[in-house]
Amino acid sequence: MPWELIVSLCRIMVLLYVSSCDSFLNRSDDDIENINNPLDGLSDPFDLIEDEYGHRNGSYCGECSPELCPVVQGCRAGLIWDNCGCCQECGNLEGQTCDLGDINAFYGLCGTDLECKIDHLDVGEVAEPQCVCSSQDAVCASDGITYMNICKFKEATFSNASIEIMNNGPCKTVPIIKVPPQNLVNVTGSCMVFLCEVFAFPMALVEWKKDGKDIILPGDDPHISVQSRGGPQKYELSSWLQIEEADLADAGTYRCVARNELGNISATAVLGVLGPEEMSVYLAESMKEMLEYGLSEREYDEDYY
Repeated sequence: MPWELIVSLCRIMVLLYVSSCDSFLNRSDDDIENINNPLDGLSDPFDLIEDEYGHRNGSYCGECSPELCPVVQGCRAGLIWDNCGCCQECGNLEGQTCDLGDINAFYGLCGTDLECKIDHLDVGEVAEPQCVCSSQDAVCASDGITYMNICKFKEATFSNASIEIMNNGPCKTVPIIKVPPQNLVNVTGSCMVFLCEVFAFPMALVEWKKDGKDIILPGDDPHISVQSRGGPQKYELSSWLQIEEADLADAGTYRCVARNELGNISATAVLGVLGPEEMSVYLAESMKEMLEYGLSEREYDEDYY
């Protein structure tokens, strides 16, 4: 494009811009001072935001017409008022995030017998408020199940309205193994640990035995130890059997036995102890099986689609 043409076009654009600017009225300083501030008259600037959601003056909510409220069903934590205080909605369950205070703004309010609290022991970056049952005492229901608090019991009544509270405290029951020991395979000289978690009331006694024998471990074996503590939940007991520097003689079937005055229960796990060469072969075969399994899954997906 010739240079003279480019210069001409630029001059035309400048003239158009100037003429368009002249078509707008300029504001003087006095005019600017007289412009109304939309925040004037508000004691708290956040009133404007809260008005939008109807938290303060209800301008967003409008007139309450209860007959227009939707029918709410299946609220396992009971009913709460919505952010306008007009209609009812489902309250938040135990463990759900909630709004602190009495304003139903973002997450919602907790249901019946629940409180919104912040767990200051939370290791996360930001501790969020969660619904917590106001009573943490267990109850025994007519279905024979122990509910860890009244809130859990009320949730269950929505699935089975016929159940009733028989007594405060847990139901008496024979031990129940919640987490049984798992089979283990490792090389000689390594450390092996079995875990067994048991629920029972009255509390259970947990013992470890090996290969069907009645000898209670650890016996007089210095490289075997047993430790137990309460938890992770109430009325539960966790027990560990640890074998340090395992050798070939430690291989076998180990049994976790839990008993109380109402009965006993057991669960078994197999321990395999291999020499270094055998362990290498075992790992190679295990890896081959995993790869073959993954390949078969992929082929299945390809055939399916």
